[in-house]
Amino acid sequence: MSLSTYRCPCGATLRFRQDLTKEQATTRPRWKCGDCGTPVPGRIAEKLRHQHPS
Repeated sequence: MSLSTYRCPCGATLRFRQDLTKEQATTRPRWKCGDCGTPVPGRIAEKLRHQHPS
């Protein structure tokens, strides 16, 4: 399985859960870029949050 990555508009490359910040919402958490706080699409964030650096 290959690693998923996401390029944030701020230029940061998100690869792992550590690159995201979690905002608690009413129904489900929202994930944001750890550098700038831009929301990350839910489907992409779910993939990234299950990846671990090794």
